[in-house]
Amino acid sequence: MKIPKNNKLLGHAKKLRHEMTPQERKLWYLFLRKYPVKIYKKRIIGPYIVDFYCASAKLVIEIDGS
Repeated sequence: MKIPKNNKLLGHAKKLRHEMTPQERKLWYLFLRKYPVKIYKKRIIGPYIVDFYCASAKLVIEIDGS
C-alpha cells in the first residue's frame, strides 16, 4: 500500500530535516541512523510531516519536547 503524500509540504519537510531539534538529533545520531531497519526523517504522510517513519513496521515516532 502506498502512503498518500502532500507534495505541497515537500519544501517544509526538507527544511525540517536540516533543522532538527536537539532531542530529534540525539535520537537520530545515537540510535536510529544505523538501525538495521530503514527509518526516514521528516516523512510526509497525508497532510502531516512526522518526525521519523519506519515503513516495514508501519511505525511513526514523534518527539515532543525533551
